[in-house]
Amino acid sequence: MPYVTSHDGVRLQYDIHDYTDPWKDAPILILQHGYSRSAKFWWSMIPYISRFFRVVCPNLRGLGESSKDFDLATGLSVDNYVRDLIAIADDLGAETFHYCGESLGGIIGLVLAAKHPERVRTLSLLAAPLSISEWTQKTFALDHPTWQDALRNMGSREWSAAVGRATRFPPNSDPKMLDWYADETGKSDVDVLIAMSRLASKADATPILGQVKAPVLGLYPDGGKITSEQEAVLTAAIPQMRIVHLPMTYHMVWVLAPAQCADHILHFMAVHDGTVCRE
Repeated sequence: MPYVTSHDGVRLQYDIHDYTDPWKDAPILILQHGYSRSAKFWWSMIPYISRFFRVVCPNLRGLGESSKDFDLATGLSVDNYVRDLIAIADDLGAETFHYCGESLGGIIGLVLAAKHPERVRTLSLLAAPLSISEWTQKTFALDHPTWQDALRNMGSREWSAAVGRATRFPPNSDPKMLDWYADETGKSDVDVLIAMSRLASKADATPILGQVKAPVLGLYPDGGKITSEQEAVLTAAIPQMRIVHLPMTYHMVWVLAPAQCADHILHFMAVHDGTVCRE
């Protein structure tokens, strides 16, 4: 369970999953979770990928095992998230790496690739919006005046459970999986989630899309309400952008179809690197 200290003193934790051949210098893939989640949420994709790539799963500052001992009013920013990732990559000795981010982790990845084009080999986006739409923010408010009010009144677990049923998972999902999801997201500090929600409400990767030089793969739900209106902007702005639609309408594609997502990402990275990702 490695730790590294970021530029402003925040202690960051990340997990490493490496089942590559020990005599090979396998490339690194950073898997970055999104809002309210942690590194644990990659459990179902890691087995497919870690045979061929060294998989690194950071916990965003304030979540999981990373420290929340910082000023929430000033310490949470997309720029700080990007600097945290560079600190982790430097700690690993990774001059270059592949990156895959889900949802908010994808927004962070776009900014990372734009600001550090020399570091990012490929960028994969899993149901990642460019910004959090008014529809999404209203949905996350769950009949409360604001998203922040919903979190404050409901708490992390109850809010996560309700949003999971509303936008993230289909109604026929395994009830035990839904409970596990709510339990794990319920561990997130509600004050951190409120501060993150304010940041997420304002974050917008659109202005920097023209600076993204890495090849980009987008895996999106077919007709997903959170991202569908923004996909055309991505493909128009990024020359090396390819979008694949998965046969579902719910947001959590990496949880609902981990094997499909892993297969697409593996092939995408392997083609770029000129390597083989099958045995």
